[in-house]
Amino acid sequence: MTERSKLIIRFALVAEQPSSRDEGRLSSDSGENSIAGIKRYTGFVRGRDLYALFDHVSLEANPRAAKTGSVTDGILDSLDTTPELFPFKSKGILIGTAGYEALQRNRFELVFDNPESEGILDGGHNMLAIGIHMLSAVADEREINRISLWEDMKELWEERRSELEQVKEQFDFLVPVELLVPSDPEDVRAVQQFEMSVLDICAARNNNAQLTQETKSNKLGFYTEIRERLDPVIAARVEWKSNEWESNEARPVKVRDLLALAWIPLNRANEAKLLPLDISVTPQNIYRNKGECSKQFDKLMFHPSVSEARDGPTHELINDTVASCFDILADLPKLYDKIYADFPEAYNSNTYRFGANPIVKMYNPARREAAKDKSAFVVTQPMTHYLNTPVNYRYPDGLIMPLVYGLKGLMEIDGDRVVWGANPVDFLDRYLGDIAGAYRLVLDMARFDPQKLAKNQASHEFAVGEFEKALIVHRSKRISLI
Repeated sequence: MTERSKLIIRFALVAEQPSSRDEGRLSSDSGENSIAGIKRYTGFVRGRDLYALFDHVSLEANPRAAKTGSVTDGILDSLDTTPELFPFKSKGILIGTAGYEALQRNRFELVFDNPESEGILDGGHNMLAIGIHMLSAVADEREINRISLWEDMKELWEERRSELEQVKEQFDFLVPVELLVPSDPEDVRAVQQFEMSVLDICAARNNNAQLTQETKSNKLGFYTEIRERLDPVIAARVEWKSNEWESNEARPVKVRDLLALAWIPLNRANEAKLLPLDISVTPQNIYRNKGECSKQFDKLMFHPSVSEARDGPTHELINDTVASCFDILADLPKLYDKIYADFPEAYNSNTYRFGANPIVKMYNPARREAAKDKSAFVVTQPMTHYLNTPVNYRYPDGLIMPLVYGLKGLMEIDGDRVVWGANPVDFLDRYLGDIAGAYRLVLDMARFDPQKLAKNQASHEFAVGEFEKALIVHRSKRISLI
């Protein structure tokens, strides 16, 4: 929706809460004719009067991305078989905006200046299903079946907009709609209070849909700086909000995977007492308890010395140390993949046989074809976690998680920033074989058990020590890898 563009929505029936007749009662209780600076209008809107929403509004403000499935199937069935009962079967749509004007004849002029926090706050699946229902009147079944996400529906909606206008009057069914607005749109304080409340309301309304903490944090803008620093290929694969990915797509990267990696440089910063609060995660939690990593990340980001609320609920990073940790984080997914891809050969370079362990599977179609025992091979070529790079070995990530954490041994402090002590890619090319030779001791003690390795703090600290030793050797040789 373009800046300051407007739409008008018309209710068939609407009630105002609190209304002017409630003024005395509210004033006697709180001294203000408002509840938390918010007013709401609830009622029913006819399907045809939702056209303006479909034309102009995205689902950016809805924490969960809408996609087709059993929920939308049920809504479509209600619209097809019992449209007269739909307003009583459905929760409907929740709309929120700080910019509005109440007009005559139950009409409201709405402006969504900030589509990330204003617009459709809840009811995205209802909107998607209603849009599909309307499109079914003008599009063939093949086109309808191709719709999976909100974006698919919007694309077809725009293609068939002129035809939809011709059948508009047939959509007479009622949809429950709730409109949340500031109690006084002319009062700057009331508007600010409203904007700060919208995110909490949105999250609470989505609780029944198991809204994740990461989704809420994404709405707060906590991940913006991370996303902007990442390789665009990796950023495009991250599931920043629930249900973004189609089921037939390659497995997405969970945002908590990145938050877990973020604690490698953040731990380094905390050890140097550069963070505004004493906060860290244990190395093993980066593998075994990513939910804890996510919670600690939010706690850090909420600190007033780390981020400030700007433009309503959206926060902006203001801490140089944390920013430098995000610079380091931008490199870690590629380094994670590189360690996973290169470790087998680095291990073998020490005259060991990585593929001899039964937990390791190889991809070699020719050898598999000739082998009597095919259990050591996989049919499908394995891929790395972040970039989907083809590799020749498949093994549990737990085997190399201590090595990934070991990269902390390459991180140094420069003023109030965490920086690389050497170019990490070139460093791995030169020293991963040496580190893998020493790391065999840890593998043997754990008997190649990935759970024991990844959940043992000592294995992580051992790896950090090996990286630090290699960096000392590297510097003694005065080799430049910066």
